Amino acid sequence: MEPPRPAYYHSLRPFADWFVTGVPVLTYHKLGPRPSNVRLKGLYLSKRWFQRQLAELRAAGFSSVSLAEVCRPQTPQNPALAITFDDGFSNVPRHGLEVLSAHGYRATQFLVANLLGKTNAWDVADGEASEPLMDRIMVREWLAAGHTIGSHTLTHPRLTRIPIEQAREEIAASKKKLEDLFGVPIEHFCYPYGDCNHAIRDLAQAAGYRTASTTNFGLNEHSTSPHALRRLTARYPSRNLKALWERFKSWAKK
Repeated sequence: MEPPRPAYYHSLRPFADWFVTGVPVLTYHKLGPRPSNVRLKGLYLSKRWFQRQLAELRAAGFSSVSLAEVCRPQTPQNPALAITFDDGFSNVPRHGLEVLSAHGYRATQFLVANLLGKTNAWDVADGEASEPLMDRIMVREWLAAGHTIGSHTLTHPRLTRIPIEQAREEIAASKKKLEDLFGVPIEHFCYPYGDCNHAIRDLAQAAGYRTASTTNFGLNEHSTSPHALRRLTARYPSRNLKALWERFKSWAKK
């Protein structure tokens, strides 16, 4: 019988044996202090916790790879992972660039192409706190530091809930816009909210993306579709996660 596995990543120990059976992709959203009027608190991670997570992974020998490499075979001797950030929040480079550099990790930032330098309008409409997004200067600094950008559509819609031609525009036009703005190939896509189906995945592939990331929990293996990559949300340990961790330790002693 396997021990209970946390639904979120917060430390390596509950995942260590599992992580060497495939390649994990860790998903982050916002780094740094959390405002008081936040609805989804778990999307914020303090710089201290981010530093702690990366230090633990580095100490265990994990290297970071590009999303194009996550379907390769994994070995216990050379464990690998990929790091992604969704939405392009400006607090990520502010609090994360130094930490990533200190541990020799590279990451991919998925940008909402029409909202660079603006705010998370899609979240605010649902009652979330407004947060600034990376502007063009910040994106260029991110790229200069050796990191990658990908597309998160033009406006962050739920792609299966809009007309197919509109979805095609969101997927394809965002790729071209980011390539024109920053002069780099945009090879990776992320489905907003993880919302996709076979038709949407086909659009991502037809647009020329090498990979497309979902919010489906799990590891990536040789058999994983590159246009349906699995990821694990990384966050701080909530009370429920702490309780699950205590149950895991109790189980391990039996």
